Amino acid sequence: MKPKAVIYRMVMEKHICPYGQKAVYLLKKQGFDVEDHHLTTHEDTEAFKTEHGVKTTPQTFINGERIGGYDDLKAYFGVGQQSGTTYRPVLAIFAVSLLMAAATNHLLNGAVFSSALPGLFIAFSMCTLAIQKLTDLEGFSLQFLNYDLLAQKWVPYSRIYPFAEAFAGIGMIAMVWTPVVALVALFIGGVGAASVYRAVYIQKRELKCACVGGNSKVPLGFVSMTENLMMVAMGLWMLF
Repeated sequence: MKPKAVIYRMVMEKHICPYGQKAVYLLKKQGFDVEDHHLTTHEDTEAFKTEHGVKTTPQTFINGERIGGYDDLKAYFGVGQQSGTTYRPVLAIFAVSLLMAAATNHLLNGAVFSSALPGLFIAFSMCTLAIQKLTDLEGFSLQFLNYDLLAQKWVPYSRIYPFAEAFAGIGMIAMVWTPVVALVALFIGGVGAASVYRAVYIQKRELKCACVGGNSKVPLGFVSMTENLMMVAMGLWMLF
């Protein structure tokens, strides 16, 4: 016989709580028979919260014990726990960029692998990373200022950098304005590599990388250095 869980969640005409949906899915995945109570009005929801002395819904009960909301439920089952740092965002960006580069290479050259693939991969990676930074320019700027040597000397550079990265990446894909694009890539990649090397390998600081935007949990280090060295390599290739 399956163990039983009772959940109270908002299911209204114009709003279905996504945390409630996730909680029900998690309970069923863990093998529970779910007694699903819908709070169909704001009045029902407020009355429930007052009765149980809680501030949010959904609320789950197992064996008569209140477990709490969706995050509490994940902690109860020990699933979805994540450490303070993760490489997942940047690995996802690099993986998708590589597949985009391979698809583009196949379209243009009739083959997945050719001499054009590395350049396309670097260019797509730069553009995707630039998009991440541009979605929260202020957050990126604040995190970038923690370690970038030029931004610490001239603060506006912390807001210019994502646009320069996007410009260089797009220029690499189109192979236009080659000397300018190459010099931009060399400059921002060179300054970035020097900044990361100083912060991580000389000062031994433990920082988060701004490479995927503000509030990133990606640690500053190898991945950040790789991003900058790829830009330097592509800039040199375009020049020479």
